[in-house]
Amino acid sequence: MTHVTDVAVAVFITADGRFLLSSRPDGKPYAGYWEFPGGKIEAGESVREALVRELEEELNVVIDECTPWFSFKMAYPHATVRLRTWRVTAWHGADQRGIHGMEGQSFCWQELTDISVSPTLPGCVPIFRALSLPTTYTITNAGECGAEAYLQHLRASWGKNAANSPPDGAFVVPAFSRQRLIQIREKSMPPAKLRQFAAAVTALAHEHQAIVMVNGDVELALAVGADGVHLTSAQLTSMTTRPALTWVGGSAHSREDIARAAELNCDFVVVGSVKPTASHPGQTPLGWVAFEEMVRDSPMPAFAIGGLLPSDLDQAIVHGAHGIAMQRAAL
Repeated sequence: MTHVTDVAVAVFITADGRFLLSSRPDGKPYAGYWEFPGGKIEAGESVREALVRELEEELNVVIDECTPWFSFKMAYPHATVRLRTWRVTAWHGADQRGIHGMEGQSFCWQELTDISVSPTLPGCVPIFRALSLPTTYTITNAGECGAEAYLQHLRASWGKNAANSPPDGAFVVPAFSRQRLIQIREKSMPPAKLRQFAAAVTALAHEHQAIVMVNGDVELALAVGADGVHLTSAQLTSMTTRPALTWVGGSAHSREDIARAAELNCDFVVVGSVKPTASHPGQTPLGWVAFEEMVRDSPMPAFAIGGLLPSDLDQAIVHGAHGIAMQRAAL
């Protein structure tokens, strides 16, 4: 069995859409490559404890606020590592020098759309991709108000640039996560009408640089030019290969579903229901503690869903979510 080394990884996030990369010092494998800072988790340490220690040792930084994100394995020639990523949103220098390369390494603030340092470690790629996902996932609800009325609501909502204003609370939504992510999910809509609605939503979404997912229908997603497909938990079980689309998400109701989504190389999962919902009045909600347990060490970003409001974003992130998915409250 291959030995796996656990590594704590800090993804520093600023309000203006930047994140921190640092270079690997001389004498280490991949010296000169750029990476997200962090280091090996020692015996008896939690991920957070390892982050606190490593960041002070490497960059002279003291963490004030950080939250768990997702974990994934990378096989390098010299070692197989499990990268346990945490988002760091508040910090200060351990002394008057502030951020400082304590081992002679360089560091640089980067923007997702303009990464100027190279080469970067292969382990950066899944993190870059996760950073490009918005933290709010809208799910359509045209069945209650009608297709045209919903489109009007969508135009009005996106026209206000509501996503450009971070919600109140501790978590700072970075600029690169304020684009939009929407899923077309209309189970009761007749096929011809659904195709027309999906095409209209996709066109509108692309005008606003939004990522468009179609629930459960790969052919429809391809036909209307959507960016991806959102698989049901049943599809996660039955499919053998990842659909040929840019983005693939999945609905997960157990850790087994999350593991299956990872086998299909999905980009994210949606987990719930966290709170009581109008659509499932008899269903017992997970609650935040069970949600956190289910997504702990998830190999991909996980959205929380079920009875949530925009004001729940901070709490979701504290409990390990990438963000929140909403239907009725999204607009």
